[in-house]
Amino acid sequence: MSWGLTRLLARPEFQHDDSPVVLYASVPGPEAVATAVAAGVGATVTVTAGAEVDFAHAGPITLTGVVHSIFEGDRNAETEVVIRVGGVYAILTKRRKPYHHEHDFTDLGLDPRSAAVVIVKIGYLEPELFDLSADWILALTPGGVDQDLVRLGHHRIRRPMFPFDEGDFEPDLSARWIPASDQPLDGADE
Repeated sequence: MSWGLTRLLARPEFQHDDSPVVLYASVPGPEAVATAVAAGVGATVTVTAGAEVDFAHAGPITLTGVVHSIFEGDRNAETEVVIRVGGVYAILTKRRKPYHHEHDFTDLGLDPRSAAVVIVKIGYLEPELFDLSADWILALTPGGVDQDLVRLGHHRIRRPMFPFDEGDFEPDLSARWIPASDQPLDGADE
């Protein structure tokens, strides 16, 4: 998630305290979280987080901002902190955590209903997030769960295959029925 946060923080329209509010969930960074917790709410900190597991598309991000909130005891993240940089409220976590519910934000003192933009790391909106959104956009960003199939660079596939190859060809969408009684017992493929 450091790829998206890096690009977001580089945008001038979000760099000031009076900028539109953007909630960004989330970037793991145990050391960054520990630094923010030690500094406390209201302190200005410089921390580095992200890219500890996957750094193929972006390295760690270093940001300087104000500790907006600290939440301890989450069953997934353990400890979460929010660092405000201009209008961006970046959520950093001790451990990875999905953000699927409104309380994931309100527990952190954030109001996703009044934010201009809420960015979450899922390829679709969970029902609760969808219900609170005015509108939504799916951004295909690089990373471990990249849904831009062409960007993944598959090479050992039968060609032509949509969407990897352009042209006027009809994909073979045929299927055949295998009755359950004819299925292998051990679960192995034919």
